[in-house]
Amino acid sequence: MPTAIVIDGAYFLRRFKWSFPELDPSDPAKIAFAVGWMAFWHLHHRMRPKLMERAVAHGQFSPAEDSELYRIFFYDCPPLIKKLHRPVSRTAIDLSKTPEARFRFAVHDELQRVRKVALRLGRLNDDSEWRIRPASTKRLLTSEGAVLTDEDFEIDTKQKGVDMKLGLDVAAMAFKRQVNQIVLVAGDADFVPATKLARREGIDVVLDPMGGTPAKDLLQHVDGVRTCRMMKEPTA
Repeated sequence: MPTAIVIDGAYFLRRFKWSFPELDPSDPAKIAFAVGWMAFWHLHHRMRPKLMERAVAHGQFSPAEDSELYRIFFYDCPPLIKKLHRPVSRTAIDLSKTPEARFRFAVHDELQRVRKVALRLGRLNDDSEWRIRPASTKRLLTSEGAVLTDEDFEIDTKQKGVDMKLGLDVAAMAFKRQVNQIVLVAGDADFVPATKLARREGIDVVLDPMGGTPAKDLLQHVDGVRTCRMMKEPTA
């Protein structure tokens, strides 16, 4: 039976530069390429780096057509599209037109074009408000006469439905015996119930923390850790 690659999208984007130092993290096409490359690497991690690079150069880099790959699941949330007023200047801002929102929409669009990638979207909490950045709080406490500007604030957002969708997909794959291995790209303890269920059903669960420090609870409920890192962009 094949392997499923299960990716926490927010975590993947946060750790992208560590795992793919040669790729542009602001290019949605490179993000989509990296998702496919990560799947390819985990399916063929025993292959020596030179042979892997040669496979890419000769057009053999096609994880979607690999019989060992079941599917790549990418879990994320659409960006907020509400209109707010900045906390200090009180000027209006349309969050749907910010560079961050446009980037996230572009990433989702690229991923939906990639064969065997299933994009699973949750949502962000609708009651999101401004909060002061931790670094700004520290500056206020340590610097006499410090004042706040709009740049000292960020939107306080929380994902809704991502861990539930991931858990349902893992449960379906486990109970239907669709895969014998799941590679989880994440670091949050919220995914512990999903990994525990998969292991109880006999699935080999491998964690890829992308060089980060995953929650201890998560480490306790996987069968091993294997980290993908591309040190050089392959030349196709």
